Amino acid sequence: MQTLKEKRENRSDEQKKSIFGYGMYDWAKSAYETSVVTAILPAWFTYLFIRTNGSAFTLLGDFTITADIAWAFATMASAMLIAFVSPALGIIADRTTIKMWMLRLFTIIGVVGTVALAIGGYLGAGAWLWVWVAYFFANLGLNGASVFYNAILPHMGDEDEMDEISNKAFAYGYLGGGILLLIHLVMVLSLSGDWVIPFTLVSSGLWWYGFAYYTFKHIPEPEVENPLEITGIGHATKIALSELRQTVKEISKFKVLTIYMIAYFLFIDGINSVTALAGSFGSAVLGIDIGTLMLVIMIVQFVAAPAAIGFTKMAEATSTKSALTMACVGWCVVVVLAVGFAPLELESHSEYDVQLTYNETTGEYDVMTISDPDDLFGGGASDKAILEVFDTDAASLPTMKEGGSWPDDAIAGSISQTAIDSGFTGLFSDSRFSASIEGSPSSDSTTVGLDHPTNIGDEAGDGFAVWLRDNFWAPLSFTVSTQFLMLGVMSGSLLGGSQGLARSLFCQIIPETRSTEFFGFFGFFGKVAAFMGPLLYAFVGGFFGSRMALVSIALLIVAGTLMLKAVDVEEGIRVAAEEDLRNRGFYAEAE
Repeated sequence: MQTLKEKRENRSDEQKKSIFGYGMYDWAKSAYETSVVTAILPAWFTYLFIRTNGSAFTLLGDFTITADIAWAFATMASAMLIAFVSPALGIIADRTTIKMWMLRLFTIIGVVGTVALAIGGYLGAGAWLWVWVAYFFANLGLNGASVFYNAILPHMGDEDEMDEISNKAFAYGYLGGGILLLIHLVMVLSLSGDWVIPFTLVSSGLWWYGFAYYTFKHIPEPEVENPLEITGIGHATKIALSELRQTVKEISKFKVLTIYMIAYFLFIDGINSVTALAGSFGSAVLGIDIGTLMLVIMIVQFVAAPAAIGFTKMAEATSTKSALTMACVGWCVVVVLAVGFAPLELESHSEYDVQLTYNETTGEYDVMTISDPDDLFGGGASDKAILEVFDTDAASLPTMKEGGSWPDDAIAGSISQTAIDSGFTGLFSDSRFSASIEGSPSSDSTTVGLDHPTNIGDEAGDGFAVWLRDNFWAPLSFTVSTQFLMLGVMSGSLLGGSQGLARSLFCQIIPETRSTEFFGFFGFFGKVAAFMGPLLYAFVGGFFGSRMALVSIALLIVAGTLMLKAVDVEEGIRVAAEEDLRNRGFYAEAE
């Protein structure tokens, strides 16, 4: 019997290209997962949402829709659709040679949706809705492609090669996504213009399909051991429903697999929710800017790549289950810590959104804003109330020299003492902005709006964040960007291991002869988790706030980790091997 090292050395050129091609699909799709889903789009969507709606709007009474909750609903909707069709798709793929064809089809759907996102940059008030819909289709393509991509893994090698192939693919993904994200980060920080963000989105889609072409070219369609001719959609649906019923009926034979799938549903629900919603939580709740968000996600990518390989070594030294359990425990710590992240309270005059500095020469106040007013203010009620003051003769907003950058090339605006005395700063109390008056003949003052990221303490879960800010973040001078950076390093260390090992462990305890069927159920549980997590986040957040929504996600990971302890991997492997022997003997007799 060959050792794992001997198998590596004896692989044919075709096998090496196929395995490399499998990893290249992770490299390809990670451009969308990192640059679009995690780094750029959440912050851009938050900006578009706030520009039209302000910080939030209410729906059905007390249910509050903020940018991060709207984002969670979009993530949930696309995952829900795939969740309910993936088992049928899996069974059909088991009986026909369409795995690679379906992988290409869903990739095209995802790429078209990704490119369509860019159009949102050239729309008006409806931009956030366009982006919401385009993101739905892009995510639909990604989720659908994942069902068939995962189903190909068991055909890439033997059982003992799964950890290596699976985690190496994840490592390729983190590296590829990180490289493109680095390019995008340089663009966002060094270039200006409305075209920059749309360009990054289009390039992500082209990267996805461009590198996926290598996968389509070098991975042959896996052989089907029990092929069946499909005569039409109705026939395919009938077969799918019939075999789905049969699989559900026989599920008791795979007790270990059933326990693992429930555990997987819980912990991967939490992990995927964190990765899918971290960007929107960071931008909408913590006030993280797009440049910082991109930098943190880039660090995640480059930390995750070696960490994925490290978890492979850990699994070899202990077991896949032990290494996966350790990763899940780490995720519990990460999410609880994220609940306590909080921006530090504003201190210097320059940290406030609107800075009013008394000018002794003119007898008025020079007005400066923390960013370009066109980007800072949107269409919310409080935004409009503040802007109305600047539409009068009593005040003017700062402007920027043509072709310049903010704040180096900004020209200060002005506001009269009369406007200040008329209660101008009072307009900030119920807003998402902060204002500071400095050098006033009477007295300096500051105002921080109720919806400003630093103004926490009113919602459930805020107490923990306030306590951490007062006792740790502020004394250590850990800004919210530093806190988010810490989250990135910790998440990156765990992400590759948890995802790769979860997929690898599943491969070990399923029959290879029914791989696509079971990966359909794996996909079903994963996709239900993919929409249940964001759905839970949206509803808990809508009623109790975003921090309590994160607490609910942490509880899912805890429950899944505890259930993982009950999975008997050796027994699962034995039952899967018996099923393969039975099926292969049946097919041989039929021939």
